[in-house]
Amino acid sequence: AVVSTQSTGTLGSKIVNRCGRKFAEMAVDAILSVADLERKDVSFDLIKIECKTGGNLEDSQLVKGVIVDKTMSHSQMPKELKDVKLAILTCPFEPPKPKTKHNLNVGSVEDYNSLYAYEQEKFVEMINKVKDSGANLAICQWGFDDEANHLCLQNDLPAVRWVGGPEIELIAIATGGRIVPRFSELTSDKLGFAGSVREIGFGTTKDRMLVIEECHNSRAVTLFLRGSNSMIVAEAKRSIWDAMCVIRNLVRDNRIVYGGGSNEISAAISVYDAADKNSSIEQYAMRAFGEALESVPMALAENSGLSPFSTLAEVKSRQIKEGNPRLGIDCMDKGESDMRVQHVIETLIGKKQQIMLATQLVRMILKIDDVRSPGEGEE
Repeated sequence: AVVSTQSTGTLGSKIVNRCGRKFAEMAVDAILSVADLERKDVSFDLIKIECKTGGNLEDSQLVKGVIVDKTMSHSQMPKELKDVKLAILTCPFEPPKPKTKHNLNVGSVEDYNSLYAYEQEKFVEMINKVKDSGANLAICQWGFDDEANHLCLQNDLPAVRWVGGPEIELIAIATGGRIVPRFSELTSDKLGFAGSVREIGFGTTKDRMLVIEECHNSRAVTLFLRGSNSMIVAEAKRSIWDAMCVIRNLVRDNRIVYGGGSNEISAAISVYDAADKNSSIEQYAMRAFGEALESVPMALAENSGLSPFSTLAEVKSRQIKEGNPRLGIDCMDKGESDMRVQHVIETLIGKKQQIMLATQLVRMILKIDDVRSPGEGEE
């Protein structure tokens, strides 16, 4: 029910609607993968949305892991690794430097050779520390030069460089590893684990990305969106984000109301009944609140090309006569006004927030006694 509703709701834009069913299933699977059903909460920090221009919308997929827009640092390093132990580093692969300003004068060949030997020694020492910890893949936030890259290849240590801070944190969460700031602090218990790390390519283009799957923490997921141009990819990202927010609301509170303006009409009828029983001057404010609620179904009818007043009056009279609060505006002209039959639903928590926010805004405006426009005092 949730999937079918999402595919016709938040995923009903002109661009995404042809893949609405697939995107709805991706959104539901992503939320249920990271949801804490006991606490009824969803952490969006565990969901990463990665976009890549090129290909079709149908090529979009949900990856139970992390996708990083990087490749192995050397072209001859293996493109696929199994049973990977990751060393997640925020320290650079380079010889230590003094923290104060300094000058290094190389005046002879012997000085240059000694400096070169010192760098080689430090690079090998760093690589050995990584390998001694049991790691077979290094994820580094900083870059390293070609010399260090070549030594990593020679010592059979695949490495990935220039990985951004947010991606480093997500990899650490997904793999269960610890972010290590110094080589001296790297131990086996701080390594992350992933069942598979592989590079994926995209057709005839040279673009490649790194996929980390079968992670220690299987709750971390990545939505990988494709599209022929940046506008389509951006629209797909916006639509699937809206869909996930609706599903998140259902996880927090699974109560629903029917859409199509049916709940606003039903609430307005109840407000009018309460106003009739109130003999004080407050009844006028209550009637005005009921009229404000009716503006939603009127706007739906007008946007659908229907006569707003006659359509609202017809649905309202049917609700009172039949006692059916599910009757709403038939925007799709399906010949059926029952929103349960049309599978048009909204989350109760979302609808309550909408009405409360609108009410608070009006109360804030009513507190303003006077408005002075620019130039009024000069007259």
